[in-house]
Amino acid sequence: MRDALISEQAIGQKIYLIRGQKVMLDRDLARLYEVSTGRLNEQVKRNKKRFPEDFAFLLTRQEVMILKSQIATSRWGGRRKLPYAFTEQGVAMLSGVLNSERAILVNIAIMRAFVNLRHILSSNKELAIKLEQLERKIKKHDTKIHAIFEAIRQLMAPPVKPKRNIGFHAP
Repeated sequence: MRDALISEQAIGQKIYLIRGQKVMLDRDLARLYEVSTGRLNEQVKRNKKRFPEDFAFLLTRQEVMILKSQIATSRWGGRRKLPYAFTEQGVAMLSGVLNSERAILVNIAIMRAFVNLRHILSSNKELAIKLEQLERKIKKHDTKIHAIFEAIRQLMAPPVKPKRNIGFHAP
């Protein structure tokens, strides 16, 4: 297998967030498996029981248009049918229905990419939480530092001299 062509980074760029799920599209998977998109979808249709809705689903026209705008492509090779999106579990199931050495090796690389993506997202969440805690701590310090500076300014200000009374007396 050509490992250089199937890097985790290259696979990671083909993972999209659709309907709140991380998925890969049939055309991208077909390229990785070195089969036609039609062949891949044919195997999925022949093995429908292995691909419930939470493993694979057809995109709507609106989802395709949104995805096209995000990817910044004007055409998708003249497709007439809506593409399938495969969740991580659906991708895992594909190696069984495609049943080739390449499918097994590609699936291992894809599973590693999904795991790596989960790790990155988890790390980012932890970092965001720590950053928020630090911001709160700094705000408290800022308030205290501001109060200290204000007290110093008051101590540094020259004393206010009382105005002299020039001889006017109140009756």
